Amino acid sequence: MPDSSKKIKRQLREYLTEAYEHELHRELTKLDQSFAEWRASKISSGELSYRIHQYETGPSRQLYQQYNSGEVEMTVAYAIVTGLLSREEIAADVLAALERHLGFYEALKAEGKLKEPGA
Repeated sequence: MPDSSKKIKRQLREYLTEAYEHELHRELTKLDQSFAEWRASKISSGELSYRIHQYETGPSRQLYQQYNSGEVEMTVAYAIVTGLLSREEIAADVLAALERHLGFYEALKAEGKLKEPGA
């Protein structure tokens, strides 16, 4: 972000947080289903513990790494192109700053090579 204004940097961090929350909510909802099964005695405590461990070493770790390392612009552009963030709700100056990054992900999507969230 060396040539971005402070305002755009701040907005990008806000959008990054919003996208992370969307993805984290999706994964925690899946984990919550395991808790519901456990409360209904459909799975054992051991199985629930195993699923929690799988969540921590899988989706939780992957999302943390995705949203806490790497280039903020790339992550936000990915979130926009995949629909995690609505393009219509993104400030015009941020979209302009992300033009090159958005183009990269849009090209991947057009080729069918873009991994969608949760896939």
